[in-house]
Amino acid sequence: MNNKNYRFDTKAIHGGSTGKNPNNALNPPIFQTSTFVFDDIDHVERVMSFESDDYVYTRGNNPTLRLFENRMAELEYGEGAVAFASGMAAISSVLFSFLKPNDNIIVHRTLYGSSYNVVTKVLPQYDVKHKIVDLTNLEELKAAIDENTKVVYFETPSNPNLSIIDIKEVVKIAKQRDIKVVVDNTFASPYFQNPLLLGADVVVHSATKYICGHGDVVGGVAAAKDRDYIHYLKFDYMCEFGGVMSPFNAWLLLRGLKTLGVRMRQHEKSAMEVAKFLNHHPKIKNVMYPGLEGFKGYEIAKEQMNGFGAMISFEIDGGLEEAKKFVESIKLAQLAVSLGDCETLIELPAAMTHIGYPHEKLVEFGLTESMVRISVGLEDYNDIIEDLEQALKLI
Repeated sequence: MNNKNYRFDTKAIHGGSTGKNPNNALNPPIFQTSTFVFDDIDHVERVMSFESDDYVYTRGNNPTLRLFENRMAELEYGEGAVAFASGMAAISSVLFSFLKPNDNIIVHRTLYGSSYNVVTKVLPQYDVKHKIVDLTNLEELKAAIDENTKVVYFETPSNPNLSIIDIKEVVKIAKQRDIKVVVDNTFASPYFQNPLLLGADVVVHSATKYICGHGDVVGGVAAAKDRDYIHYLKFDYMCEFGGVMSPFNAWLLLRGLKTLGVRMRQHEKSAMEVAKFLNHHPKIKNVMYPGLEGFKGYEIAKEQMNGFGAMISFEIDGGLEEAKKFVESIKLAQLAVSLGDCETLIELPAAMTHIGYPHEKLVEFGLTESMVRISVGLEDYNDIIEDLEQALKLI
């Protein structure tokens, strides 16, 4: 069934498969084992030297994990992928794999809170410097690069203000200095965007989000076109740091992938309706959604994405207290961190996912206290809009 020329929805179901499942089962089994047995010492030597694709220990490889990795590599047009225990395990391992003392990393001014903390608090403990710039302004990127710059890392669309960064143009600048480009593709998913096709070196995901789609798994994944790098990332970082995904979670993610295309189409359809509603509401200002023609990154998003996703952020007119009252008055949507679930989730980034940002620098980093982020779920969009409307009437 394995054919890389298949289209997305087909690859999401069949990609990475190498033949029939045991006992002709429709679905692959969960190889819920920590270790694997050998026939003899010669077999051990072949496996340990990578002359054989057999398995040793699940921290290094496992048939369920391998299938998930192969499927993600196909969906992201990579030569390989590495599964991790969480999105942050994937992000931190990739960054550590490229950086050493006295190097520096350039990041976009708006990042997920834990990614921001890794860059600004953890890496400096290992003498890795960082520069925070607005990567939507390519001149700022050019000015920030120096002889010690080794990585440019960003999300697009970014979390939570949905800024759109031109991947091709960033790659063009970075490649002139042999700088690695790492893109977090969590918000778009591989259905709407493929950074490796645009020249990025590595693409990372919090698989917890759209790849899972059901709010019942924590996981991460990194994919790249360089097979040697994938081997290095897996065995020198994932294995040694120990951020291994469990086989059961890999199996759940494989199940989630089967409906990724269907879900993303519905998520986006509903998000567009919700964004239009918010954009015309008198109590809402500055709606941030890449699918709105007035949004700053609209033209770039239209060029590098196959759709606009289902994440929306917006400012409540009236400040923090009104924003708090609004989210606490929601009835259908759930007040929670995370995103990409069947349920619509709503949150205040400055008080929740991005609480680690310095309060006095929120605006500098593209955030405000009254910003609300909504992950539009799979409920009927009319019900979502009615829920938002009743809450807005109360502020």
